Amino acid sequence: MYRLFVGIQPPPETFQQLLPLMHGVPGARWQQESQLHITLRFIGEVDGDIARDIAGELDRLRFHPFAIALQGVGMFDARGYPDALWAGVEPHEPLAHLHRKIDRMCVRCGLASERRAYLPHMTLARMGRAAGPVTPFLAENAGLSLPAFTVSTVTLFESHLSHNGAIYRQAAQYPAQGS
Repeated sequence: MYRLFVGIQPPPETFQQLLPLMHGVPGARWQQESQLHITLRFIGEVDGDIARDIAGELDRLRFHPFAIALQGVGMFDARGYPDALWAGVEPHEPLAHLHRKIDRMCVRCGLASERRAYLPHMTLARMGRAAGPVTPFLAENAGLSLPAFTVSTVTLFESHLSHNGAIYRQAAQYPAQGS
């Protein structure tokens, strides 16, 4: 079985700009540079045949390079407890369009369509129930605004869960046209 997702890796400069912000929440598990990405479509666990089908579909993915920037921060919660801290992505529409394309490709491979609303973001930290408080972090970084970077490659990642968090391996990359 393969645990897969499709995403975008930010350039190293983005991590270097985020690193000074990634602190100040007791119990938060801050992401490492190798874990920072923007998910386009979480696939989950699939067998080898479906993994090959998805890679084959993605070989046909066509998109033009576009620019996005990280702006603002927020949190997801689970049952009223902070679950993750994230940096927002602007503009949303180029990513949402690419997400819909990739979702349709996954559906053609036999997967269910993504049911959750797509909110482009980059997870900065994961949290357990004992973590927090998060309000100071959110207030201090509400005005986050990093320089734009160009999205010129989409990556199929394989994810392995470990005691130290997820380890991501690039399974394949799909370049934009004109990049």
